[in-house]
Amino acid sequence: MKKRAQKSQQAANRVFKKAGVSAVLCLALGFSQSAFSSGGGIVTEDTASLSNAERAVPFSPYAQRNFPNRPLWGDTHLHTAISFDAGAFGARLLPPDAYRFAKGEEVVSSTGLPVRLSRPLDFLVVADHSDNMGFFPKLQAGAPYVMASEKGRRWHEMVNAGGQEGVKAAAELIVAFSQDEFPEELASLPGTSVYRNTWDDIINAAEKANDPGRFTAFIGYEWTSLVKGNNLHRVVMYRDGGDRAKLMEPFTMTPPLGSPDPRELWKWMAEYEKKTAGQVLAIAHNGNMSNGIMFPETESFGKNIDKNYVETRARWEPLYEVTQIKGDGETHPFLSTNDEFADYETWDVGNLDLSVLKKDEMLRFEYARSALKTGLRLEDKLGTNPYQFGMIGSTDSHTALATAEEENFFGKHSGGEPSRDRYLHPMAKVGQNEYKGYAPAASGWAAVWAKENTRASIFDAMQRKETYATTGSRIIVRFFGGWEFSSKDAGNRLPANVGYAKGVPMGGNLTAAPEGKKAPNFLVAALKDSIGGNLDRIQIIKGWLDAKGELQEKVYDVAWSDDRKPDAKTGKAPDVGSTVDIDNATWTNTIGDPELITVWTDPDFDATQSAFYYARVIEIPTPRWTAYEAMRFKIKMPEEVPMVTRERAYTSPIWYTPKS
Repeated sequence: MKKRAQKSQQAANRVFKKAGVSAVLCLALGFSQSAFSSGGGIVTEDTASLSNAERAVPFSPYAQRNFPNRPLWGDTHLHTAISFDAGAFGARLLPPDAYRFAKGEEVVSSTGLPVRLSRPLDFLVVADHSDNMGFFPKLQAGAPYVMASEKGRRWHEMVNAGGQEGVKAAAELIVAFSQDEFPEELASLPGTSVYRNTWDDIINAAEKANDPGRFTAFIGYEWTSLVKGNNLHRVVMYRDGGDRAKLMEPFTMTPPLGSPDPRELWKWMAEYEKKTAGQVLAIAHNGNMSNGIMFPETESFGKNIDKNYVETRARWEPLYEVTQIKGDGETHPFLSTNDEFADYETWDVGNLDLSVLKKDEMLRFEYARSALKTGLRLEDKLGTNPYQFGMIGSTDSHTALATAEEENFFGKHSGGEPSRDRYLHPMAKVGQNEYKGYAPAASGWAAVWAKENTRASIFDAMQRKETYATTGSRIIVRFFGGWEFSSKDAGNRLPANVGYAKGVPMGGNLTAAPEGKKAPNFLVAALKDSIGGNLDRIQIIKGWLDAKGELQEKVYDVAWSDDRKPDAKTGKAPDVGSTVDIDNATWTNTIGDPELITVWTDPDFDATQSAFYYARVIEIPTPRWTAYEAMRFKIKMPEEVPMVTRERAYTSPIWYTPKS
């Protein structure tokens, strides 16, 4: 029997060779031994079914694929009126409304404006705050226990007055919570009927909206850790349905049942999986308001960063929210002085409630690129990289409306929905320091390369980090790393075929080079959003740990549009120019290219040094949401208001680790 199987395999290999298809590629395309059998029989060289076996190699390049063939678009961080701050800001839409909107239906916003997405999303996580879940409806209705509290009565009156009074109430609520001064008599905690009923409502809305194959509604919540205003929020996302999710209520930051320490959240996640046999993951919030504590290197909450910390964080936090409404978190111009695109939608005033202003030394522990570099050093020291995360974007909108397009941006909260003066109202202000009303970014989306539009398939893709972030444009990006790519692969019209056959996708790991290979090469391809701007360039960002133990980075232009010639010294392509007509909030795609693809080999590779690589795709300039606002309301914006943007995408990295 064993000899017969070996003979069958040899025959199948000859079929692969005769068909001109490598065994590796066939495996990547999902071919199996069963594809070479005829009527259940075993193919051998001396059977008449050999020609049938040859025909079993599908003519259609899309048949029998065993890899993701399109990105699914979603938002993993959306709040509804259930979140106490969203409700105080004026949100009145609930999870069912959020799902209907994400599916492409037209809804009426909390301020009475009709709104619809340009194209439906594929998935959504309603991530209302775990702390004080269910409190806002009681506040608004003036429940007896609310009216018995002096602060409760005040906030009730402000919320029901609406408008900017409601916005002020929301700001006070946030400050009280972030400074650990929220009145105990008003807190909504796990174990109470209000909390339990609200969690059940959230789960039931997701179950009802979930439509496998068409739209995925994930169960989730946001663990709202704030350390004196320093933001350590995480979105907890379930692979499971309501039968498991209902078995444990969410984890909070409020003692005694909760904690602001991420270690305690990870313990809760482990307990959930043990108790339910389910699966969860956590997505760290954009870290630019953490004031230097999102990505620690030496200690966290008074404890040393040790082997247990790095292993546990790596286990539970496979993704990072690199861009959202409250600014972009890829890098900062102070950290990346040689990166001309580093200063993008930068928020660096202070922490969430502006109780502590930003210092330069905090920045390294807040941004994705510097965290990826820190992870290399921690891996060298402790054996595990805690910051080996994939990239996604999401909105963090508190309107129940997932809007990340410039021309269709409904703001951070319902007090900041479209109006002729929303750019004048700061999101937060303490003394002379503020987050300007025009500062929110219309960002971002999570793109996931999954095989099916289901909870299991999307969740699994997130676990393997086959994801990327965009700032609101739906750019399609492929990124593969390996040792065998050649320049002719850039001419392949199905780059994923060769990408999966020869290398690893975004989120993957490169092992030591095969014999005779001196440096890794990368296949990267990008296709413009069908209704967006053309592409300016593709860059590959490399970070590495050098021989002296110092962390380094470099940005390479690897593909660019319009036949521009890069500078001979820097290798940088010149500026692409601009066609933006600010007064009319429009542009033309007469510059840039609709697609870019290339194979790039690292010219500075050292096989002894750990490194990561990720791709950044930059669009040509297009109008920012403030330009659309000025055009529609006939406003003359102040000169300091940015009116032009450069949409972009960030892939998950590919890591290289030397042979030990």
